[in-house]
Amino acid sequence: MRVIMTCGGTGGHIYPAVAIADEIKRREPDSDILFVGSQIGLEKDLVPKSGYEIRFITAGWLDRKNIIKNVKLPLTLMEGNRQSKEILKDFRPDVVIGTGGYASVPVMKAAQKMGIPTYIHEQNAVAGMANKMLERRAEKLFLGFAEASGDFKHPEKHIVAGNPVRHEFVDTGRKAAREALGFGDEDFVILAFGGSQGAGRINRAMMKVIERFNGDDGVRVCLATGSYYYEAIKSEFADKGTVPADNIMILEYIHDMAKYLAASDLVISRSGALTVAEVTACGRPAIFIPSPMVTGNHQYFNAKVVADRGGAVVIEEKDLDNDGLVGEIERLKGDPAALEDMAAGSLSCSPADATKIICDSIMG
Repeated sequence: MRVIMTCGGTGGHIYPAVAIADEIKRREPDSDILFVGSQIGLEKDLVPKSGYEIRFITAGWLDRKNIIKNVKLPLTLMEGNRQSKEILKDFRPDVVIGTGGYASVPVMKAAQKMGIPTYIHEQNAVAGMANKMLERRAEKLFLGFAEASGDFKHPEKHIVAGNPVRHEFVDTGRKAAREALGFGDEDFVILAFGGSQGAGRINRAMMKVIERFNGDDGVRVCLATGSYYYEAIKSEFADKGTVPADNIMILEYIHDMAKYLAASDLVISRSGALTVAEVTACGRPAIFIPSPMVTGNHQYFNAKVVADRGGAVVIEEKDLDNDGLVGEIERLKGDPAALEDMAAGSLSCSPADATKIICDSIMG
């Protein structure tokens, strides 16, 4: 089977594509899989690290904040379309699977015009504009959240699959993860991160959390700041005269997220579709702080799906109070029964069969 996976931008689009590709290779080891993306997205690094070949096209997006930047957009899109056609003619895929990101649009559109079967995966609880546009000529549209179906026009094509996660998020056990990370069995482990790029507001709130639990032998706090914020956070602690104790881990980026999630008791994070999928696959209670800077406020709706099943607390950024966050953590830490109920609610949202459902439909 010859497959083109097209995705781009953030890990939220890329890792689901990798999970699907891995399952295709597991089923048919002789399959030839090519990724297509943009050199200005994370795919340029993440895809090769996952063991797949990637080719690049010129891609762009509509900038609603600075209209002047859109002057060259038509030429950019034309070039991306031309490059997409060349790649499709050269590789001759049996199917093209798009998991989102602006780089996927010209590839998917070109494939549809050439009569190549296309499949779409929509990760969020609120549908993206590109996938709405591509739905009509797609074979199937896989939904990360059933709630997104109402945003589309062809429900007969919809399959509620969940969001694909890599197998290690399901397979990694708590005990083994804690041993590998040097955490004690009785430690209360708080894991905080803001996605692949980091989140300044979460970092600021977590500084208060770190100050509260700094030196507490019964608590571990792991904060992944994102590369943009890492040095600034370290400098701010230094300016305050705060020296993080041994129970505090301030990291630039977490490369082995499955292990950290498996080891955690409570997760504090944004609620992008991939993050929600990974957190729930591990059955972890969460405090979700949705980013307000996304189209359609889709992170709020992603988080609400889990909260409605009892698996998460949702704090909108406009309501985030640093002392209040500390108080919420202390409340949950002091109520093991509530955390256990949240863990069950989180796991009930788990997309454990997502890759199977998707590949069953595509591969037959």
